[in-house]
Amino acid sequence: MTDRATVTGAPAPVTVPHADAPASRLPRTLHPGAWWLWALGLATAASHTTNPLPLALLISTAAFVVVRRRGDAPWALAFRMYLVLGAVIVAMRVVFRVVFGGGQGEHILVRLPEIPLPAWAAGIRLFGPVAVEELLGGFYDGLRLATMLICLGAANALANPKRLLKAVPGALYAVSTAVVVALSVAPQLVESVLRVRRARRLRGGTGKGLRALRGIALPVLADALDRSLALAAAMDSRGYGRTAAVPAGRRAVTGALVLAGLVGVCVGVYGLLDATAPDYLGGPMLLGGLVTALSGMLIAGRQVVRSRYRPDRWRLAELAVTGCGLTAAALVMLAGSVDPALLYPPVSPLNWPELTPLVVLALAVAVAPSWLAPPPAVVRRGTPGGG
Repeated sequence: MTDRATVTGAPAPVTVPHADAPASRLPRTLHPGAWWLWALGLATAASHTTNPLPLALLISTAAFVVVRRRGDAPWALAFRMYLVLGAVIVAMRVVFRVVFGGGQGEHILVRLPEIPLPAWAAGIRLFGPVAVEELLGGFYDGLRLATMLICLGAANALANPKRLLKAVPGALYAVSTAVVVALSVAPQLVESVLRVRRARRLRGGTGKGLRALRGIALPVLADALDRSLALAAAMDSRGYGRTAAVPAGRRAVTGALVLAGLVGVCVGVYGLLDATAPDYLGGPMLLGGLVTALSGMLIAGRQVVRSRYRPDRWRLAELAVTGCGLTAAALVMLAGSVDPALLYPPVSPLNWPELTPLVVLALAVAVAPSWLAPPPAVVRRGTPGGG
């Protein structure tokens, strides 16, 4: 039997090792949960500091790991968009400090005309003197938020969201499916934009401005609609939403347990945060709410009927990547308890930020997955004739 690719002359997809893959390690896809736990560890470390040096190094670490260990899937192309979005967040925070003011400073950079506000808006001012301390405060806050977003964007670029869906409990299958679809929107839009721009260049399109935007936006929206219809048809053909035959009484009990557990968790968190609340509204209520909610989810998981084909297993590489993220977060938190002034540098008086040995060690541990994780398999198109 003759291969169809040979007859038509179409190149066949060939799976080749990654460019940085050593000969002794076979390329494979890491468990998506390991990448997300690693990224959450980096985001946790970023949330415990406003020092721009470790934040900038965390962004560099995430970008380096993404460059070395991302594949050629559509979601791997979305990391650049997260970098742009992070820069927009930093700029917006600085602009907000200029518009609404963030306090007085000694080093006045520029004096803008102040807009008077009514008496009920006391404590808020529009424009006025802009101090360097205000701009630095907005830059530090925006950089911290941008770093957290970029770390999560690194997980979105490295982890396969569809494979992550197989690892969630049955009770959360419907919710997790919606989350996976939402996470796949941005990478697919990036892929659509790149494909449309490539097609326009091949056709000799040189328009700029609004005309070019219209020529790109309409095909991208049409492609997104086609993808949505294809996804809906695929989910329907695979029996999505199918549930087991569960009596109505058990379904009502399951919903009541989950709802009561979530209410208990909210009350318990409030009791822990409020020092004036009674003791039984804190830890006991939180623990009871968690147990109740988990019990309801376990019962609800029996209603979902689904099969597992080749379930993803945790190996040594997954444990190492997860451990790197958790260790980096723990080291940054430890550095904050030892010397919090270095992790939260003051803006007044102006001082140059510094790094601590624990933070440097945390960054070294965070970048280790670029070597510990196995190289991804890259699918390339072969040339006709086996070239």
